[in-house]
Amino acid sequence: MQSHEQKVDRICAELKNRTSTKPVSFKKKVVSHQVPKPKDGRYLDEKIDISDLNDIISVDPEKRICVAEPGVTFIDLIKATLKHGLAPFTVPELKTITIGGGVAGGTLESMSYKFGGFHDSCLEYEVITAVGDVIICAPDNQNSLIFQMLHGTFGTLGIISKLTFKLVPAKPFVKMTYEKYTSLEDYKEATWRHYKARDVDFMDGIIHSPKEWVLCIGNFADTAPYSHKYDWLRIFYISTKERKEDYIKTSDYFFRYEQGVTNVFPKSFLGRLFFGKIMGTTNVLNLVVKLRRFINPERIPVTIDLFIPFSKITAFFEWYQKEMSFFPLWWVPYKIVRRYEWISKELFDKNPGDELFIDIAIYGMPRKKGTNYYRLMEEELMRLGGIKTLISNNFYSEEEFWKIWNKQNYNTVKSQTDPNNIFRDLYTKTCKTMRGLD
Repeated sequence: MQSHEQKVDRICAELKNRTSTKPVSFKKKVVSHQVPKPKDGRYLDEKIDISDLNDIISVDPEKRICVAEPGVTFIDLIKATLKHGLAPFTVPELKTITIGGGVAGGTLESMSYKFGGFHDSCLEYEVITAVGDVIICAPDNQNSLIFQMLHGTFGTLGIISKLTFKLVPAKPFVKMTYEKYTSLEDYKEATWRHYKARDVDFMDGIIHSPKEWVLCIGNFADTAPYSHKYDWLRIFYISTKERKEDYIKTSDYFFRYEQGVTNVFPKSFLGRLFFGKIMGTTNVLNLVVKLRRFINPERIPVTIDLFIPFSKITAFFEWYQKEMSFFPLWWVPYKIVRRYEWISKELFDKNPGDELFIDIAIYGMPRKKGTNYYRLMEEELMRLGGIKTLISNNFYSEEEFWKIWNKQNYNTVKSQTDPNNIFRDLYTKTCKTMRGLD
């Protein structure tokens, strides 16, 4: 096996010895956890192989710190840290999301109401620049802006080759309590109450319909009278409607949405019996990539995460129920840990008092011919001062885009880490290349 330093040296040499000017993408070990895009221009890019950067280098139980390479999946990370009674601050919902992807693309889950995203727990990144140099980035060193800007920039600023991040204490089980509400206002009040009190370990929710709002409250537990898994016959989001409480092993809790959040297929008992074990999200994404040439992009259901300022949630749902009214939805409270450097000042100024955003995740909504739901949601987000993840289809104009993302900070870092733009810029990659337009 190669050492970490040998892997990094190989990648640096590949970058330094390149003579081509074609765009570069990364060859990884696992499939990209983005909305499938059959026309994505990155399929034709030259590749830099980073697939062997997938080792956990160390776990320090006393300091509660882990050092690992970017290709480590969260399922492997959880297996390693739970042995020490520890877990990452934020564990995204799918087993094969990688920790590097968690920074480059963004993450959230039911601990985000306290801790924000996985990147908010990171202490240091080792980064390989586009010209093959290695730099160390931390919040308090000369590369602090690079450190902050790497989040959510989809590998367009460099290759994160090593991450150092904090861990939190964990117990063997999670006890779930499902709080049921019949109105948005009551649901908001309960969410805010738990947010301010920080009195639970986990909080997310499933909105089954305009009159069925379930807040999923979880707390670590040492023991459990029983435990359920949601990786075959049982479907987690449906259980939140049917049950009052539940017990789940901690490792199973983290990946209770592995078969899909609110877009699980198949849903029938017989379908789950015969195909449930093989229809996980990772397998489906792998299949779509292989069959992409035969897939009509217009047939891929709408999948999108919308971050709404808490003060604008009522206004958003008034609009949403008129325009779309698709349910169920995933509700994930997200604490804004800092005024993130990658977000424009203009957007923050629209929400000066909002410390909590709500991720409204719309997964599996059928498309209506002639209606661009992605664009409708972008327009509403701009009106409300919200933001969306860029893993789905994006239709922003360049001017609109840079009113949300911080162009000045982005260009400052880009000139340092990718002066020849071989990784593309963020707007081009997420709004044009992914749609096959460049």
